[in-house]
Amino acid sequence: MPPHPKPKTENRKLYLGPAGWDYPDWQGVVYPPGLKGADRLTFLATLFTAIEINVTFYRPIPADYARRWLAAVDQNPDFRFTAKVWQVFTHERRLPAADLAQFQAGLVPLLYAGKLGVLLAQFPYSFHNTEENRAYLVQLKTALPDFPLSVEVRHRSWQQRAVREFLAEAGLDFCNIDQPMVSYPMGATRWVTGTRCYLRCHGRRQDTWFEFGDNRGARYDYLYSPEELEDLAARTRELEAKARETYVIFNNHPAGQAVANALELISLLQPGHKISPPPGLLTAFPRLSQTVLSPKG
Repeated sequence: MPPHPKPKTENRKLYLGPAGWDYPDWQGVVYPPGLKGADRLTFLATLFTAIEINVTFYRPIPADYARRWLAAVDQNPDFRFTAKVWQVFTHERRLPAADLAQFQAGLVPLLYAGKLGVLLAQFPYSFHNTEENRAYLVQLKTALPDFPLSVEVRHRSWQQRAVREFLAEAGLDFCNIDQPMVSYPMGATRWVTGTRCYLRCHGRRQDTWFEFGDNRGARYDYLYSPEELEDLAARTRELEAKARETYVIFNNHPAGQAVANALELISLLQPGHKISPPPGLLTAFPRLSQTVLSPKG
């Protein structure tokens, strides 16, 4: 990659929002009728300060996509994207030079506009804490030197103080997760290993967590209860106290649940903040009316 100016940074800040935005079942619930394309991103940027880009997990994006997305959110100067690392690097665990160059080129516009808060390396449950896998994390960091890399692991073998120290020494941020307590999962960590931290909320649906059939999204079909959101709020406050930048992303996307829960968490963390959800979301999630201060409609 050619040399670029160093990316901009922010002081202590909370960025919160959903994972992804291109879901057919959000039409008429999250999005007003007729809203299409990048206009959906513009709409979400009026509600949130962050969105996670999921498409980069499946394939590299053209740089023009990133520029289009930047234009879509330019009315919100506090907005940040996070993006998932291509599965070639995390699930296949290969680092071909050509693939690395292509992947990074697509994200450079976001990075050097100061709008890429985190690049998330999400590893599968089968990625256990071994010497070989720790070495691979260092290789991945070396392969993506300009990017703010955060690591998500899901197996409890990683839940050790030595791992936290290893990540800090390697310059890797840690992604805390909220997930069902099934098999041998990571617990409710509150780790910060660098200047930024991440909390990804996957929901707590136990019966489908290891579902690998046609409906893989069923594992994320979950609506957090008010009591569970209070727990997430407490975790977020603790993370905020430790990090310069805190990112909270809801991945329970089916039927717009991530959007509803993200708005509810904002209302808990920022009680005076005016929330203006679309009418379809209020219809789908009536309890939102208890926290909404200025509904659109």
